[in-house]
Amino acid sequence: MHPNLIYLLATALTWFGWGGLLKAGLSAVSLKVASDSERPLIVRSMIASALVGVLALAASLFIQIPGASAPAAGSVYQLRLIWFVMPFCGWLGFASLLMLIVRIAQGSLAINREERMARFQAAGIWAVVTVAAAFWFRSDPTSDIQVLRGSIPFDGKWLAISLLLIFGGAMAMALAAQHTASRNLSRTVVTQAVLIAGSVVLGLPFVFLLVTSFKEDRDMASPNGIVWVPKVSLTRPYMDPKNPLYEVPFNGQTVQATLLDQKPDGTVKMDIFKPLSLRGTTLETRRESMKEIPRDAPIVTAKVNGMVGTGIVVEEMDSGSRRIQFDSPDALKGTVKEFSPTEVEPVRKDGLRWQNYPDALSYLPPETMNGLVYLKNTLILVILSVVGTLLSCSLVAYGFSRLQFPGRDQWFAILLSTMMLPAAVTLLPQFLIFRTLGWIDTLYPLWVPAFFGSAFNVFLLRQFFRGVPMELEDASKIDGCSYLKAFWSIMLPQIKPALAVIFIWTFLGAWNNFMGPLIYINSPENMPLSYALQLYQGDRSTEPGLLMAFATLTMLPVLALFFFMQKYFIEGVTLSGLGGR
Repeated sequence: MHPNLIYLLATALTWFGWGGLLKAGLSAVSLKVASDSERPLIVRSMIASALVGVLALAASLFIQIPGASAPAAGSVYQLRLIWFVMPFCGWLGFASLLMLIVRIAQGSLAINREERMARFQAAGIWAVVTVAAAFWFRSDPTSDIQVLRGSIPFDGKWLAISLLLIFGGAMAMALAAQHTASRNLSRTVVTQAVLIAGSVVLGLPFVFLLVTSFKEDRDMASPNGIVWVPKVSLTRPYMDPKNPLYEVPFNGQTVQATLLDQKPDGTVKMDIFKPLSLRGTTLETRRESMKEIPRDAPIVTAKVNGMVGTGIVVEEMDSGSRRIQFDSPDALKGTVKEFSPTEVEPVRKDGLRWQNYPDALSYLPPETMNGLVYLKNTLILVILSVVGTLLSCSLVAYGFSRLQFPGRDQWFAILLSTMMLPAAVTLLPQFLIFRTLGWIDTLYPLWVPAFFGSAFNVFLLRQFFRGVPMELEDASKIDGCSYLKAFWSIMLPQIKPALAVIFIWTFLGAWNNFMGPLIYINSPENMPLSYALQLYQGDRSTEPGLLMAFATLTMLPVLALFFFMQKYFIEGVTLSGLGGR
């Protein structure tokens, strides 16, 4: 059998076994708060789940996986992970095969002949889809399946904390639910535990993004799978006598540079080392403006005459070898020896490499001020787009819902018909208009259209306005309010949920807008974050740590918006099919 199939079987049995044991544990927890009538059923379910879990885990332990790596040092257990990278036809075949198995199982357990025949007919359809997908996959010479294998190491502390969080969270939610419904308590516990586990699984991509942003390059790929606990290489300040490092002023900022040449008149020529965007640039300055600073020398270990010594790298040779000055043991202290790169191991410890974030920003062009210009442009677009969309759409919607004027319904129908125009159709005319106005390479084309309304947003707000009782507006008119006063003071406060939803949609659309800047923006000083991130990916695609760090920085405002406005995100989902209110 292929090693990947063996690994898949062992992984599936492992997850199935732990799932059974987890379900048995949750059932045992629910016994504490279950009624007498529920206890026998819960006990039977707990015993069955525990038995299945133990058998599955035992089977996974007896499977010999070729080339499997040993557990990481200090870990009690490794939870295996596997994922397949394959084209659409492969995923179609996989999904249809799962549906085929489900329909066959349902047909075998059907309670009458009609249901059994319906299930088996569905199974036949899924079998045809599976076979077709298999032929499609085999007929495409570019189709290939890549297998990603990894593991999550657990030590005793993290394993105990994980189980405590799952059991404690499920128990707390079950007790809270018991106040409103006392039936099916065990089902509630299991449901809440599954929701917790599901949220953990769905959050893994973001966790991977965050963890990768703190990794060193050597941890990006590992024979033991994905590295979930980053390590950092230790360094020590070192005043290099052969190639000293200096801080010097350059174009209004302080840079780090090394000495290249010194002229007779006292002028010094230097090579910039940091920021990274200026690395390789030369400058000339006076000796009195230079300030010597220490380098960060890596701490490494190497073997000398059978002894393992620890020291720092004091010089990188042109041949690739490294000169090490030893600090320990005492027999080697103070000696300097040269080693090839394979003979040297860095001293590392568990930790986060925070330096990825300033390094990621230092690669940006100097005129962007470490990305602040990108952030400023994005905030300008977001604020003006949100303000323009809310004002224009609410005013137009109020007019269509409350004002009486000739042809109102016909004009509204024409407005809605514009939703059928694809964006690609209006792209070229808009570009020609903005070019005539001289707005190319400015932010105007990206936020000015927001002040001219959006058909769908107008429709949504109009439906909300129509749901507000006419008596409120009539009372305001009796009190002397004009149409604009009634709109601002009476009507807008009544549709706050719809305004909040449109605010969120517009914010996310303006923040993530990439096509607009790609068409209208040319210079770096006018680029927003979305465009800058795409360009950064092209420049630094070989350095995942820096790329993930920059991507994390661009996501932070959106994440903050989500956490503070979760209620309105949910309302946005429920309002997407709104027909009136």
